[in-house]
Amino acid sequence: MKKAILVLEDGTIFPGFSFGVEGEKSGEVVFNTSLTGYQEILTDPSYKGQIVTMTYPLIGNYGVNDEDVESKMPQVEAFVVLESSKIASNFRSNSNLSDYLKKHNIIGLEGIDTRMLTRRLRIHGSLKAVISTVDFNVESLTKKAKECPGVEGIDLVKEVTCKKSYVWNETRYAQMSQAPSHQHPKYHVVAYDYGIKFNILRNLQAVGCKITVVPAKMAAEEVLALKPDGIFLSNGPADPAAVTYAIENIKQLIGKKPIFGICLGHQLIGLALGGKTYKLKFGHHGGNQPVMDLKTKKVEITAQNHCFAVDIESIPGNVVELTHINLNDKTAEGMRHKKLPIFSVQYHPEAGPGPHDANYLFQRFVEMMEKDAKKN
Repeated sequence: MKKAILVLEDGTIFPGFSFGVEGEKSGEVVFNTSLTGYQEILTDPSYKGQIVTMTYPLIGNYGVNDEDVESKMPQVEAFVVLESSKIASNFRSNSNLSDYLKKHNIIGLEGIDTRMLTRRLRIHGSLKAVISTVDFNVESLTKKAKECPGVEGIDLVKEVTCKKSYVWNETRYAQMSQAPSHQHPKYHVVAYDYGIKFNILRNLQAVGCKITVVPAKMAAEEVLALKPDGIFLSNGPADPAAVTYAIENIKQLIGKKPIFGICLGHQLIGLALGGKTYKLKFGHHGGNQPVMDLKTKKVEITAQNHCFAVDIESIPGNVVELTHINLNDKTAEGMRHKKLPIFSVQYHPEAGPGPHDANYLFQRFVEMMEKDAKKN
């Protein structure tokens, strides 16, 4: 086994062994508490710029396949586990985790104390780090970690968005869906790709939407020229305040069409309405986050992946209502506009991976478009 090392910007070292490719990579370290779904996590564009650590001790035991992906390739900067399983056993598997990382040029690190790393992040907050198989000088690596740009103030959306517009069509998944409406979509949704997950598109398709995915920088007037029934704002990586072009476009779209935002899309709506966002101490990453719907008092177990949150109180004019809160730290998890057809959630109702408690929100978006169509 090839030796490797992770060094945090505070000088803490975690010696281990590499799997995947060899080399060196830096990024902000976050931990994910999901027990399964590592392939979906690896391919989630929201993790661009980050080194992901899994808290579950054994990762890779069911291998990888061509279907359980959230984008075309892994997006993480590097992947850290306690143990990478040498055995991949599942009837759908066509490769193992190590070979998958090698194929996509991703560094993997195993054999470190992931509990210690997670605890350090919980106490001290998110930290930047370097993983290396070529440099073992702690002073050198600490310096590199400190010089890593991280994700605060950084626009990484431009690195993960699509280059040109396309119409989403995943026939096999639609055929497997229990909703027959995919054959004759009733509403046209234009989805801004800030790092959109495939499972969001699958869920929109399953409730009867035709989806045109557009690049993050497409001008508002070009979006409206596509004659959408609704506009979707996707998840994505890094700091929402740095994606200024998206904020400006959303300002021009507010009040024109129904809008639904998830994760980064939720944050961008908050900024477009004049509010502020702030960075969480260590973020929410995993498939077991409790969220309360403040209207029904029902608690949903949700999938989450974000380092920033919206300060609802900073949005001027008392125009939005807080709809959901995180029961762990009471941060905002959902909001709706009091007068306009706009709502958003910080968490991931599409799961991928995670529970499906909140996938009703896609149907809520359809109902909003139906109401808007009748009014107009």
